[in-house]
Amino acid sequence: MIKLGVNIDHIATIREARKTYEPDPVQVVGLVERAGADGITVHLREDRRHIQDRDVTLIRQLVSTKMNLEMALSDEIIEFAYNLVPEQITLVPEKREEVTTEGGLDCIQHISTIQPVIVLMHKKNIEVSLFIEPDLRQVEAAKEVGADRIEFHTGSFANAFYQSRGRHTARLREPWQRERERLFLAAHKAQTLHLNVSAGHGLNYQNISELLSMPALDEVNIGHAIIARSVFQGLPQAVSDMKALLMQNKERDIH
Repeated sequence: MIKLGVNIDHIATIREARKTYEPDPVQVVGLVERAGADGITVHLREDRRHIQDRDVTLIRQLVSTKMNLEMALSDEIIEFAYNLVPEQITLVPEKREEVTTEGGLDCIQHISTIQPVIVLMHKKNIEVSLFIEPDLRQVEAAKEVGADRIEFHTGSFANAFYQSRGRHTARLREPWQRERERLFLAAHKAQTLHLNVSAGHGLNYQNISELLSMPALDEVNIGHAIIARSVFQGLPQAVSDMKALLMQNKERDIH
């Protein structure tokens, strides 16, 4: 069954909108795990726009499943992660002016920077994932650099899927299908290289079913869609609903 990592950054986004003390992302860890999450994901950005150092430190103490720390190739945050010792880190590209992460990490260009970080984290038995585009060359570079896992940036797929909603002609549906094919081909390549595969960015309750049969996919990281749904029906129910969709993959395997 595909595991669900829940990104709780946007709880902190609401708090930071008022620069106050609530809602506290630390308080949702237990709620999310009890609702079925297989892990907690947070992104400690260099500009600290949402999750703060204090949040990450306390969340690390509370997580009973798996903590995945998303982070840029920043000396300050690399040192922080090394001392924190989460179960996993995910290296992501980061630009200060972006609203959210806009693409994958270029492993080919940054191989000499990435490799020492992976070696360092492995000294603490921290699993290292690289957030990359579904590109065969990037998959190969991730393997070469020594990553344990890759997470495919699914933003292009999610955007194309959203734009095709309600459009039934083949021409209008082709873009998201092409993006889906890119993901599947890249995932198959990762499978042949014995890389663990995750996916994330823009995944929601409408498009997730299209990726359930992706080769080697064993984990998705979803935040915005779950937090958005929780506004109307509560966080535990929103997490439970997403887990139920991922269970469809297990049912397909059985049949």
